[in-house]
Order: sequence, then C-alpha cells, then structure tokens
Amino acid sequence: MKTDRRLWLKALAALPIAAAVPARADGLETIRQRGRLRVAIYNDFPPYGQAGGKGIDADIARAIAEKLGLAPEIVGFNADEDMNDDLRNMVWKGHYLGTQPADVMMHVPVDEHLAKANDKVRIFGAYHRETLALARDPGRIQVLSGSAAMALEVFTREKIGVETASLADSFLLSVLNGRLRENVVHFSNVGEAAKALAAGQVAAVLAPRGELEGALKDNSRLVLETPKMAELKIEGWPLGMAVKAEEQALAEAVGGALAELKRNGTVAAIFKRHGISHLPA
Repeated sequence: MKTDRRLWLKALAALPIAAAVPARADGLETIRQRGRLRVAIYNDFPPYGQAGGKGIDADIARAIAEKLGLAPEIVGFNADEDMNDDLRNMVWKGHYLGTQPADVMMHVPVDEHLAKANDKVRIFGAYHRETLALARDPGRIQVLSGSAAMALEVFTREKIGVETASLADSFLLSVLNGRLRENVVHFSNVGEAAKALAAGQVAAVLAPRGELEGALKDNSRLVLETPKMAELKIEGWPLGMAVKAEEQALAEAVGGALAELKRNGTVAAIFKRHGISHLPA
C-alpha cells in the first residue's frame, strides 16, 4: 500500500479535516430498501483486500451483509496519503474523481486519537487485533529477546526489510539512536519485502503479522514471531470499521451483526481460511 494503513501516527499529527458539504451516504432504512450494503475495502492489500472483492475484509463484509439480510456490494479503493484521506474519500465526502462514499469502510484502526481527528465519522466494531511481527531467516538471525538494544544489535550487521513509511520503518530508523539506518532496506509493500527475505536479500522483515503470514504462508523455512521490546510503544492495534458520524442506527446494526459473527466463530473461520492467525480485539 502507498502508505501504512496501520501507521495512523501521520494522520494524528495532521490538522483536522476542513468542514465541507458532504455527499450523503445512505441511512439504514434507505439501505434496507435498496437491499445492498456498500462496503469499502483496500485494493492491493493482501490478505485483507485485493482487486475483485477478495480478501479477509471482503469476506467479513459479505458475512455482515448476509446477517443483515442484504446483498454485499464490495467497493475496492486505493489508499491515499493517510487514513484521514481514506475516511474522507470513502466514508463522509467521496473522492474528487467521483467515487461516492460507501456505507461502511473496513480496516480502520479503532483508536481514540484517530476518532477525535475525524469527527465526521464513527469508528467502531473491532474484529481483529493486528500486531507487529518479525519474520527471520533462522540460519542468520537467532531468537530476539530483551531490550531493543540487545535484540536488534544484530541488525547493525544484517539487513532488515520494512515497508516504506510504515510503523516498522519509523521504529527501526529511530531506535538505537539511528544505528540501524544503513541496514534498513525499504520496499513498496510487505509482499515485496517477504520475497526479498525468501531470496536471502535481507535477513529479516518487520511488518504487521497478518500481512507477513499471508506473504510467507508457503515458506516453512522462515520463522515468524512477535518480539517484545519496551522501546516499541505501539505493539498492536484493533482493526474495525467506520460509518458517517450521524449513522448511529447503521453502526448499531452492523456492530450487532459483527458481534454475532464473532460469537459463532465465523470471523475466526474467515481468518483461518486465508491462513492467518485471528487475534480477537
């Protein structure tokens, strides 16, 4: 993805979105009359979203629509500069190229700071907890443990891959007073970093666990683990959904359907079907 959907720190530092006359997203009653739930998912973001309405987020959206007695209308879109832009384009205003807002947007961090910076949307419905994970070549990198100074010292000698402009990127460039900078290798996305790891071009990759699992599920030689380092302030974050701020009834209906899908095991089964570990939020 162009910028890290998980790294909403840049969005938090941005000024609040200016007021505008928004395009009207349909309310719950209108949606029921229409018979379709329009849900936005990211394109080119495996295993969560892919062109053609594929991926974990798309499957959860379909299950929610079915639970509500509606047909799913999956709308794929490309990530903009930051999460603020994505919420504006796909939830409350619409894109300047003409794309209308969806009823619901998937894969939104359920975070109070993000919510306060975007008061035109309602963020809710956590369905998964994403975490940073490390994929490593066990022949080159042993188990990482202890403080960042102890665990990451090996990367003053070995190269580690990250997605450009991601949380992992920001962390590795700044930790240990920048001593790792020369060995941090940047890639356009996690999939490309994983390919470089499999080819031996880097010794490890630091990235969101779900994306790493999806990219490396056919490679049993590499080790995937979640290192614990006190210096890493954000280890995990819940992923949920967003609707327009005034659509409380829609949020309650979608949230209720999601709660049932979590209780009956449907959400966990969707993650399992994609070969990804589901971490309840």
